[in-house]
Amino acid sequence: PHFSLNVATCIESSGINAEYGGTLVALVRVCISRPLTEGGREMSAEDSFNAHDLQTKVLKSENKRFYLDVKENNRGRFLKITEVNTQARTKNKITLALSSVEEFRDFLNMFAEFYNNLGPTPAITTRDGKLKSEFMKKDDKRYFLDLKENSRGRFLRVSQVVRYTRQHVAFPAILLIELRNAINEVIEEFGGDDGEGAQNSLPQSRECKVEQKKFYFDVGRNDRGVFLRLTEAKNNFRQNITIPRSGWKQVRDILDEFCRYEENGAGGYSTFPITDETSGPTSPAFYKDPSEGDY
Repeated sequence: PHFSLNVATCIESSGINAEYGGTLVALVRVCISRPLTEGGREMSAEDSFNAHDLQTKVLKSENKRFYLDVKENNRGRFLKITEVNTQARTKNKITLALSSVEEFRDFLNMFAEFYNNLGPTPAITTRDGKLKSEFMKKDDKRYFLDLKENSRGRFLRVSQVVRYTRQHVAFPAILLIELRNAINEVIEEFGGDDGEGAQNSLPQSRECKVEQKKFYFDVGRNDRGVFLRLTEAKNNFRQNITIPRSGWKQVRDILDEFCRYEENGAGGYSTFPITDETSGPTSPAFYKDPSEGDY
């Protein structure tokens, strides 16, 4: 309602014909009241365009629904778990490569057994209510599994961290067995293979710290081929470049040349030999004497 009111205000101030403006506001209100749905849940742009569904399972608990969607895109198959609060109309999600689903299932078994051995009385032993925690990693994604307790009861919170982005879902503890069984059915149907186009054969992500900066090296694949994404991060600043696989050797040769001259104590880059345009940097600015200023 607030959004449609703002649209109405903008239309009125813009001088659009009142008849057409009223029609536009009415259409906006219809879109708000009747969101795009699939199986009774709202769809995001990601759901609509990035991947197609292979299988969907639904778990219900009070005012929450959990959707387990096996999906496939040009990078392979994965499991998307979405938590939808039907009362607060909020949605959280995480994703797991199918090759990591078995490990996730094993952790669920462990948490379910631990939960079943807990007594009915509150068992909070830490300030944040954590009863048990585990950790798993897949490529550049890290997963934190925490069985917690608060005034509303016990629940398993699964957080997915990719660089500086954190997403999470929270399952009521009484749902752990049902969730474990649903995951088992996914494994029986699709196995632990990420499928055609999966990035299992690609190098694992790497990172390094240089002075006050962090550099992340991630190899990926899209419809144009394999590429390296190099990300530079410092505080809240981030920027990245991508290098197609066809250019990796050329970049490596240039870096090797720099390292050799650094190891030999060559001093200023003005001493670099200029060969040809394909074997190394030949821009005059690159061979500028350091004493002349920034280079």
